[in-house]
Amino acid sequence: MDNGDLEGGGGDLAFHGKGGRKYSPVGAHDRAVLEMSSMDPGSSSDSKSCVRKNNAGTVGNLDSDGREGSNPENGGANGPYQEHKLELFGFDSLVSILGLKSMTGEQAPALSSPRDGEDVSITSGQPKPSAVKMGTMMGVFVPCLQSILGIIYYIRFSWIVGMGGIGDALLLVSLCGLCTFLTGISLSAIATNGAMKGGGPYYLIGRALGPEVGVSIGLCFFLGNAVAGALYVLGAVETFLKALPSAGIFTETTTKVNGTVSEPIQSISTHDLQIYGIVVTIILCFIVFGGVKMINRVAPAFLIPVLFSIFCIFIGIFLAKKDDPAPGVTGLSLESFKDNWSSDYKNTNSAGIPDAEGNVHWNFHALVGLFFPAVTGIMAGSNRSASLEDTQRSIPIGTLAATLTTTGLYLISVLLFGAVATRDKLLTDRLLTATIAWPFPAIIHIGIILSTLGAALQSLTGAPRLLAAISNDDILPVLNYFKVAEGSEPYMATLFTAFICMGCVIIGNLDLITPTVTMFFLLCYSGVNLSCFLLDLLDAPSWRPRWKFHHWSFSLLGASLCIAVLFAAVIMFLISWSFTVVSLALASLIYYYVSIKGKAGDWGDGFKSAYFQLALRSLRSLGANQVHPKNWYPIPLIFCRPWGKLPENVPCHPKLADFANCMKKKGRGMSIFINILDGDYHERAEDAKAACKQLDTYINYKNCEGVAEIVVAPNMSEGFRGVVQTMGLGNLKPNIVVMRYPEIWRRENLKEIPGRFVGIINDCIVANKAVVIVKGLDEWPNEYQRQYGTIDLYWIVRDGGLMLLLSQLLLTKESFESCKIQVFCIAEEDTDAEGLKADVKKFLYDLRMQAEVFVIAIKSWDVQPENGSQPDESKEAFTAAQQRVADYLAEIKETAKKEGTPLMADGKPVIVNEQLVEKFLYTTLKLNSTILRYSRMAAVVLVSLPPPPVSHPAYCYMEYMDLLVDNLPRLLMVRGYRRDVVTLFT
Repeated sequence: MDNGDLEGGGGDLAFHGKGGRKYSPVGAHDRAVLEMSSMDPGSSSDSKSCVRKNNAGTVGNLDSDGREGSNPENGGANGPYQEHKLELFGFDSLVSILGLKSMTGEQAPALSSPRDGEDVSITSGQPKPSAVKMGTMMGVFVPCLQSILGIIYYIRFSWIVGMGGIGDALLLVSLCGLCTFLTGISLSAIATNGAMKGGGPYYLIGRALGPEVGVSIGLCFFLGNAVAGALYVLGAVETFLKALPSAGIFTETTTKVNGTVSEPIQSISTHDLQIYGIVVTIILCFIVFGGVKMINRVAPAFLIPVLFSIFCIFIGIFLAKKDDPAPGVTGLSLESFKDNWSSDYKNTNSAGIPDAEGNVHWNFHALVGLFFPAVTGIMAGSNRSASLEDTQRSIPIGTLAATLTTTGLYLISVLLFGAVATRDKLLTDRLLTATIAWPFPAIIHIGIILSTLGAALQSLTGAPRLLAAISNDDILPVLNYFKVAEGSEPYMATLFTAFICMGCVIIGNLDLITPTVTMFFLLCYSGVNLSCFLLDLLDAPSWRPRWKFHHWSFSLLGASLCIAVLFAAVIMFLISWSFTVVSLALASLIYYYVSIKGKAGDWGDGFKSAYFQLALRSLRSLGANQVHPKNWYPIPLIFCRPWGKLPENVPCHPKLADFANCMKKKGRGMSIFINILDGDYHERAEDAKAACKQLDTYINYKNCEGVAEIVVAPNMSEGFRGVVQTMGLGNLKPNIVVMRYPEIWRRENLKEIPGRFVGIINDCIVANKAVVIVKGLDEWPNEYQRQYGTIDLYWIVRDGGLMLLLSQLLLTKESFESCKIQVFCIAEEDTDAEGLKADVKKFLYDLRMQAEVFVIAIKSWDVQPENGSQPDESKEAFTAAQQRVADYLAEIKETAKKEGTPLMADGKPVIVNEQLVEKFLYTTLKLNSTILRYSRMAAVVLVSLPPPPVSHPAYCYMEYMDLLVDNLPRLLMVRGYRRDVVTLFT
């Protein structure tokens, strides 16, 4: 075949058939092709260059023989970057240092992130100094400790012990601590399963549950950290103004009524909270802008006084005596311990003071929702994973150590607080820690302020790095402003975080916002646990974490506890239903936006592994036996190779995908688009990869559920024969071969088409595959072109119900839903037409198919056309076909006589019975005339495909087919295979 011959193109290339009909094959300016012009999948040469391009970690260039060649851009063979290394048999390069480094990155065929395999050039000059990296203590343990130890311990913990009693308080601390400890185990397992980049929990969740889940939870976690920073800042400012009222710029006076006595009291002004809060936020931002060095210097200054204040609380507890330093303090007393052991849940007012008429009722579930924020903060170390020297060592040790330390501190504090004061004192003195602290209460105020400021510092440090990591993955283009180079500080992300934090500070009253913080933290913890649960359960070969103390049951329990805590808080209205709905709706909207607008690639997440294992199990369960007709699905093999050559950048006929979608019910099913390249596999392997990528782009552009496959073979016939035998697995092998009718087969330079076309049909018959040949593919409607009229079926031979099923599938599409089905049964004159019609109607009724049935009686196929029995146009077509066949037979006979060989056609011996040839010509002519008489205005016509006669020349078969399809604009020729695809039974 001359590759220069286009399949379409109009003008001189257009072919005029019999009867003056002009075929309209695909051309470069065809309407069906114009819709593909906006798609730019890349040419073969571009794709080839991309494949050969050096990626990060690739050692050298490979020449055509696979050996390493020189790169002229890097100095050529004698350039300054020439690399000397050993080779095995002059081909395979031994492992190099650069090759080992490349294994730490994520390598994927399609790069979805500039961090996941972007091109790296080796430049001369001084190496870039590496950023300061932190160890376990300053990088993970201290940030986690600062984030966990917060204001709740100082002002609400003793109240919780008084309300729930020592027993319930121990259970409460153990439950919440177990939740974060199990989350820490899951975090440790995922973090030690390979090199970890920036992003902390987002990176872990995204690589385990996919980019959509990772980005949605990651952005929610970012917002939670940013708003939490504002909460901590306001807590520090409020404590400062209470401890030092004279520092207030504005004063507000309210009247407290107690019975008949009214007294004015001074309250903290909202304006003071706003002004001081903004100043503190700006100072913290300057510290964060100073980078890792500045944070490492400042962090101990916040943490050491906090630890010292806790030490002073313990000293004060041991030194306390009865009614000293205040009434209600008993000192460490066994009697107080016994009195406070049991719970005493009661109603309180909004300030937490016991009140029989109070509108707040407390129980264990309510205490869980109140106390849980005191154990959050375990992600503070993983948030800065990009700044850690050894993430696989620091994150597990630092996170779990901080979790165990704070949980132990809380458990000991429960026992001490329960033994040092009466229950009334525990419930009425919110700052009991300051009351009993040694040597004076001001230390506790300092501890509260510094603990909240330390937690705010960690929030303002981790949140920008989390946002920068999401931006660097290039999932959402709207976040490109926050991208940073590796090792650089995320200044833009820090400014954005500070803006959110100051906006919440200006609001002043965060009662309507703070519940979402707990929601976002719980969502993140649940995501980490579910990620580890999925990875543990799937146990893929790549799942080999260094942290061995994990099990899928631990992760499932941790996720269940997170969800239980969330629902406990929601049920007790500590987090209102509105906040729950808003938080989940925000996460869902982000997920939907990422799935629609995002540029997410394949990160090898756990869902893909789950799909893979599910597919393997489903394939094994299907077995190799035939599927029951009730479970039969069409799996079309779309043969894309045109009879000629399509225009550039169009890898497949633009309407083939539209037709493939019409063979599926509601889009369910799989199509396999196959193309065959002529040549040697070793020489055209790269061309095949580029063509496969281009074809896959076409399939995605047409919104067709299918896969692209490119096969390299010496010729099309051998390639297709191999494909029809081996394509697919088990019962997921393609069962229908779909191709276009070759309307251009008569051209002088395309004489091989008849032999190939007949060979494909015969191969499908031998391989037990159904065949659907589409004539008039250029006029096939897309999903927006509604058709009216009828879908006419000319049912001649038994095909297992495939033709009936295809007509029903067409009706499920919007373009054909307005059509009606007509079934024409072809019978001879002596057939009982009424009985046949009744049988067909009963058969269609049992198949739940609505169709109008017609029985057409035709004379015996042996009868030759008589004068006046056929229209002039049909007689001319029949006479022309007879003459062409006679000329062809005379030619092959003359050739055989000259060469002294048997009669040969298409390289095979043939037997020609001229009387039988005329009979077949008349048969197809008669059927064509019948179709034109009854179905000239039909939306689409389906007719049984006659098989190629044995030992007949392929040229003769093409003449038969041309007579059959003549003057029919849209025709499907269908041949079933040796099985039923519909059933009468439920």
